[in-house]
Amino acid sequence: METLIVALCAVVVIAVATAIAPRIRIAGPMILVAIGIGVGLLPGVDVPEVDPEWILVGVLPPLLYAAAVKLPAVEFRRDFGPIAGLAFVLVVVSSLVLGGFFFLTIPGIDPAIAIALGAILSPTDAVATAIARRAGISRRVVTMLEGESLLNDATALVLLRTLIAAAATGAAAASVSAEEATTTLGIGFLGAFVWGVIAAVVIGGFVGWANLHLRSRVSHPAANTALAFVVPFIAYLPTEALGGSGLVAAVVTGIVTGQGAARHFSPIQRRSDEATWGTVEVMLEGAVFLLMGLELKAIVDGNMSDERGLGLGLLLALGAFAILMVVRAGYVTFLVWLQGRRASSAQRKRLDALNAHLDDVMAHPERIAEKKSIDTERLQRRVESMRRRIARSLSDLDYYQATALGWKHGTVIVWAGMRGVVTLAAAQTLPRDLADRDLLIFIAFTVAVGSLAIQGLTLPWVVKMLKFPQSENDDAAARDEQDSLDDELRAAAEDALASPQLRRRDGTAFPDEVRSLVVKRLRPPENDESSLQRRDMLELRLVLIAAERRRLDDLSSGGAYSTEALRHALAELDADQLSLELRLEDAD
Repeated sequence: METLIVALCAVVVIAVATAIAPRIRIAGPMILVAIGIGVGLLPGVDVPEVDPEWILVGVLPPLLYAAAVKLPAVEFRRDFGPIAGLAFVLVVVSSLVLGGFFFLTIPGIDPAIAIALGAILSPTDAVATAIARRAGISRRVVTMLEGESLLNDATALVLLRTLIAAAATGAAAASVSAEEATTTLGIGFLGAFVWGVIAAVVIGGFVGWANLHLRSRVSHPAANTALAFVVPFIAYLPTEALGGSGLVAAVVTGIVTGQGAARHFSPIQRRSDEATWGTVEVMLEGAVFLLMGLELKAIVDGNMSDERGLGLGLLLALGAFAILMVVRAGYVTFLVWLQGRRASSAQRKRLDALNAHLDDVMAHPERIAEKKSIDTERLQRRVESMRRRIARSLSDLDYYQATALGWKHGTVIVWAGMRGVVTLAAAQTLPRDLADRDLLIFIAFTVAVGSLAIQGLTLPWVVKMLKFPQSENDDAAARDEQDSLDDELRAAAEDALASPQLRRRDGTAFPDEVRSLVVKRLRPPENDESSLQRRDMLELRLVLIAAERRRLDDLSSGGAYSTEALRHALAELDADQLSLELRLEDAD
């Protein structure tokens, strides 16, 4: 009974903190950490020790899956290179630099454990994404931060697991030369990382595909939601059993599910999933930050019992935080410079020249087909495929030019690199027989709490001080984009109306008078129309929505529209379909 009361109180605290956070302009995790610290300091409060496996296995897979489902796929594809650099290269470099720092400042520490602590501190947290989005940062920066936080966990945890294993087997012992130890660790990490990613992508992709096809056949809403809850664990557990990265598998499954939901799930399933995973994300993330505050007192007490006290831990945490920011600033500076070269005029000229060449080919397709020894239809298909790729590349160039990254964006990317859930969970997986375990965990907790407090509280102020251009132009561009997409969907409906193959769901043709009415006005039928006519109009509008959804699916792969605009249009179609289906049930 006592455990139930504590759990219920935690749910209420998390919900209230999440609700009031936007009003007082403080990140919800910061409020929860502060509440946890306050409760932990109360006399008589006994905080039970939580097995970190509960966080690594029970919390992180669904948390990362929930974030991956919402990932903007178009923008993620466009910036996958810089995101991968932040998630892999930056984590490895940060881990090595921090490892050297800890090896020099903590007497007697194993080199592998020193780098392992660097790996624990390296991954950023997704909480920065919510703060940056509220602060009005460009969608491109938010996507890069979100993608980084999703993928860098795997790099850090694979590196951590490899280093702990190396320390346990004596691969990094003093009897082994530094060169041999470095080679062993490097080969071990690269092998484990490559296998971990391959296994995760294959298993995660398969689970995502199976999730889409299985749940699309389950019409019962409650049963469908119950199946949704187990999906991230189905991806995580077998991947971990095979030595892969279960967290990457959960992310891949979430991405596949998020991108395929528009084609495979019904509107009610999509709306239900959105609400379900939004709730899961808020509760799980809130629980970890609340627990973080509660456990801080025990960690401090553990270090106070050591003769070194808290001074060494605080100094090391401060030094580690400074190193993280310097390394991140250096890497992001290079990244911003590199991104400025992606949208060069030379690339556009090459694509335009290729388009002109395709025009020449299609001017005389028979001659070219004969020269290449292929039939004309096959040549036309190849040309159309190349045109689609060129159009997508041109859309990408337009995107890079319209959302060019400058030093202000780089500053935000640097300052938004907060540490959080993964750092806390990974720190507690350090071997319990480790000599300096309390000190290392205290450093990790201090860096996480400090980065959340310093960066989380000041990020909106930093954004304000940088004086980004007003968002009015962005809002106007978003409205124009949405209007253009609406025009595309209306054109798809008109094309479907003009098609002689247009049929009811039972295969019969729609009456001409019903077609005429819908052509004049796509709105609910008036009461003076016959019951049969109203039913035909409702069915016809459902068929048109299906045509619009197919056009939307085609547009989503072209890159001409942002993920936000595509999802807004899909939500409108879903709302219309649900309304029409309810009216159709009443008509029946």
